[in-house]
Amino acid sequence: MSERLQPGDTAPAFSLADADGKQVSLADHRGRKVVVYFYPAAMTPGCTKQACDFTDNLDLLAGAGYDVIGVSPDKPEKLAKFREKEGLRVTLVGDPSKEVMEEYGAFGEKKLYGKTVTGVIRSTVVVDEDGKVERALYNVKATGHVAKLIRDLGLEG
Repeated sequence: MSERLQPGDTAPAFSLADADGKQVSLADHRGRKVVVYFYPAAMTPGCTKQACDFTDNLDLLAGAGYDVIGVSPDKPEKLAKFREKEGLRVTLVGDPSKEVMEEYGAFGEKKLYGKTVTGVIRSTVVVDEDGKVERALYNVKATGHVAKLIRDLGLEG
């Protein structure tokens, strides 16, 4: 079971392929805050809702200095289809090896319909301008999470 991150921890560095096969690394975003969110699979109902919520609020988040990166175990081809189908504007990257997810505590044992299974733990980690963890939220709900995050960050209008 991977360790969960705590506020003040250094966010693990990563470089993963996006929907276009380009490498996206956390270091590219130094100097801006980054919302890194982990979700189980592109094109599933909950993950679609969450990605659309982030897209709908992207201008608000970007205006407040936050970049958004969604991480799933999907390959770039599937991420590209997901982005096109849903009109997503958030950066989507794939972590098929699940190494980055494990480093972020977003992969491991979880409860699913009352059973313990191993898989992606829906999580959101907010990284500050210096690469430190500002917030680490685990087992978040797909629906309503983005609105709650915006409230928690004090960004609502």
